[in-house]
Amino acid sequence: MLTQRKELNFEGQNIYVGIDVHLKSWTVSIYTDQMYYKTITQPPKAEILAHYLKENFPNGNYFSAYEAGFSGFWAHYMLLSEGITNIVINPSDVPTTQKEQYQKTDPVDSKKIARSLRSQELIPIHILSSETLEDRSLIRVRNMLVQDMIRFKQRIKSFLYFYGITYPKEFFHSTSHWSRRFLRWIKEDVSLTCESGRYSLNLLVVEVENHRKLLLETNRKIRTMCQSQRYVKEMELLKSIPGIGTIGAITFLTQMENIERFKNIDHLSSYVGLIPNRHSSGEHDNKTDMTVRGHRFLKTILVESAWIAIRVDPALTLSYHSYVKRMPPNKAIIRIARKLLNRMYYVLKEKRPYVHRIVK
Repeated sequence: MLTQRKELNFEGQNIYVGIDVHLKSWTVSIYTDQMYYKTITQPPKAEILAHYLKENFPNGNYFSAYEAGFSGFWAHYMLLSEGITNIVINPSDVPTTQKEQYQKTDPVDSKKIARSLRSQELIPIHILSSETLEDRSLIRVRNMLVQDMIRFKQRIKSFLYFYGITYPKEFFHSTSHWSRRFLRWIKEDVSLTCESGRYSLNLLVVEVENHRKLLLETNRKIRTMCQSQRYVKEMELLKSIPGIGTIGAITFLTQMENIERFKNIDHLSSYVGLIPNRHSSGEHDNKTDMTVRGHRFLKTILVESAWIAIRVDPALTLSYHSYVKRMPPNKAIIRIARKLLNRMYYVLKEKRPYVHRIVK
């Protein structure tokens, strides 16, 4: 007597999952090699997705992808631990039709991710190790503290301007601002009519003093981290380059993690974003401003370091003067930043300190 088979076995078959990640839910679309299966909405937990796949596609090969964003990489690590081969992708690299651009929904986004994953059209981004991610967080927190400090200082200056309070002669030059004497003058010598005005100004001063303490403690933690066995050798190599200081070097290392993942300097420059946009058609080949793609944080650090480097390295000073004869200074400094990036790539790749060039 014939009996109905109740067991399922997808051994050897690939199951492709596109995930649109949100704070309170995941929209998941599932494709097999031959067909679109289903789109579901589930809580944002990898174990729930793994249970669904194992129940409906037992013994299959599970592949998933989601776009990099606010949620970081914790979902990636959890999916891997559940036996799902996952990649994280740049949202701009997902192939999208015009219809999908104008009719954008969570199911549409998850479907195109799964479809592109099945077609092997997605390029995964590099996932930093958890240790590097946490080290990078310390650098980013420092940057936030610096930005907050700038805002509080601007608020105090705006407060003084609003009430027509002028600086004493010894504080006319901006380099004398924010010293202990300057803050003491604000707290003790600035006079306001009402107690509420005095209290408001004191609050702003307290914020500056508290942020200064936090920034000092953070800088100490970063210096300790730079002297650890994990970073000390590469820090010495990078700091041998004129214009590259402690913050610039450790920022670069915590963003790159491993310079060997870049096959050449052009690959690294493209990742950072120190390349021009290009529009070519027929005999026309136009290169425009620096590409909007890239690593904004690293670009900022490199440009800041480039302004320092042209003042301490004669070779870069000469190059800068040559560039500004045919382009604006802001474009010239980008080329200096690219030279700095070349040097950083070289010293890390060759594991040799930079030797200063002498201009004769």
